[in-house]
Amino acid sequence: MLISVKSKWRLATVSGLILTTAFPKLGLSVLAWFALVPLFFALRDVSPKSAFRIGMVAGLAHFLSLLYWVIYTMHHYGFLPWWLCFTLLLLLATYLSLYTGLFAMVLVRFCRKPAYLVLLAPVFWVALEYARGFMFSGFPWGLVGYSQSHWLHVIQIADIFGVYGVSFVVVAVNAAVYVMVGHVAGKKWQGQSMDRWLLVQNVAICLILMVFVVSYGTRRLDAVKAEMTEVKSYGVALVQGNIEQAIKWHPAFQISTTKKYVDMTIAASEHDPKLVVWPETATPFYLGASPKLTRLVTDAAKKTGAYLLVGSPRMQRTADERNYYNSAYMVTPQGKIDQRYDKVHLVPFGEYVPLKRLLFFAGKMVAQVGDFSAGEKGRTLNWIDEKTKIGVQICFEIIFPGLSRSLAKNGAGVLVNLTNDAWFGKSAAAYQHFSMTVFRAVENRRSLVRCANTGISGFVDPTGRIAAQTALFEDAVVSERVPILADRTIYTSIGDLMPQASLLFLCIFLARDVIQRRREASVLSGLRLPHRLQQIVGRLAGKRR
Repeated sequence: MLISVKSKWRLATVSGLILTTAFPKLGLSVLAWFALVPLFFALRDVSPKSAFRIGMVAGLAHFLSLLYWVIYTMHHYGFLPWWLCFTLLLLLATYLSLYTGLFAMVLVRFCRKPAYLVLLAPVFWVALEYARGFMFSGFPWGLVGYSQSHWLHVIQIADIFGVYGVSFVVVAVNAAVYVMVGHVAGKKWQGQSMDRWLLVQNVAICLILMVFVVSYGTRRLDAVKAEMTEVKSYGVALVQGNIEQAIKWHPAFQISTTKKYVDMTIAASEHDPKLVVWPETATPFYLGASPKLTRLVTDAAKKTGAYLLVGSPRMQRTADERNYYNSAYMVTPQGKIDQRYDKVHLVPFGEYVPLKRLLFFAGKMVAQVGDFSAGEKGRTLNWIDEKTKIGVQICFEIIFPGLSRSLAKNGAGVLVNLTNDAWFGKSAAAYQHFSMTVFRAVENRRSLVRCANTGISGFVDPTGRIAAQTALFEDAVVSERVPILADRTIYTSIGDLMPQASLLFLCIFLARDVIQRRREASVLSGLRLPHRLQQIVGRLAGKRR
């Protein structure tokens, strides 16, 4: 029985919406293991072109519902009209949907036998997730693997394969579930039946895969927990100032905002921390440029006797121009500002405007006079001694696995994420952002400290366990002891080799297909058939493939 185009689009829409429910705030992560099954049913017996459109529908349903908070951010803080906010979200979702469309197209094109689904579907999916992470500066938000951040036994494989390894497993299980349901329902894939032997094969592959994942996760959890008890640990305090974005940069509130952070820092000294952390751009001024306000900050470090990591904007003047940086300063217990980290991966439309002449209307989104400049990748800060280093990442830098990896490779024993998620309000964005930090801790087996202006602040240990977490929009001081691990994981050493190999594999498939098409076109041309007849033969050849 043939399914209508509208029915296929409905299945794709359902698939995209179910996938969204697996992410925070709803966080029904178990649904990610079945979310793509309706999409697979929609892709049965369609052409690659139709598959692309169906994949686009699934992507639009997913990304529009996952990233709805973009509208709130652009309207309330970018001061853009509602209609333009909706338009920009639609453009972003359409771009991201191209990847799900391509996934559907290449799956239909190259996976002609249902026996290959459980192998090729995860390879193609991971390849395109990885490409999304670097194309046009990259936006790896909401990768499928991130939906499993609370399943500690599942995500431990990230110290080998990164978050992409978890995505691979989830998509493989989706493909196997589709084959199982298809067998029971008597359905076919590209005209081929899904018989009992194929069902047994898929179940066996999935069982082997899950046994490996869970058994490896169990062993690694036990090993890392044991290691955490044997290494040095230091007290760290987070100061969540809960400063409203609307008043944060108002000159009238500069002194009161700074004093609030100072008072909370002194209160945190009761726990005798070795490090106190303030969030991204915590100081409503350029640290060092205002002597009186800067003295308030340095005196706070002296009073607590702890190192103080402060998020602050920075301006550097040259003969020709002014350069702005989103920075983090390390203040010593003696009140000396001796180290600095400048943000490397800037937020498009938030810290710089790409294609300024074309997107002139988006200039309102940038808060400072000019665009921000990027810092040096992998730069670490000394803490306590030269052997104990901190790796700082500011705001959404934490969603890029390669940046955390470069810090761990350069000797960072602790990863610190400073952010200001006030832009997101009480939407799901803050929860989605926080959930991704778990993987940076597991991938590199490092303690991760996250300090946010309005939340969510917290501590993640090297197993991915959330040791402490604040609520949104509340004043908070949180302290924990942080273990310092130094060993490199396989992932820290080799990086994203698995998704890179998947992308190479997909490129080989595409290249071979292009070459094959050109050869067939050459053969048809050599036959000297009438042009219309060549078109018909070409279409028939395409259908056979």
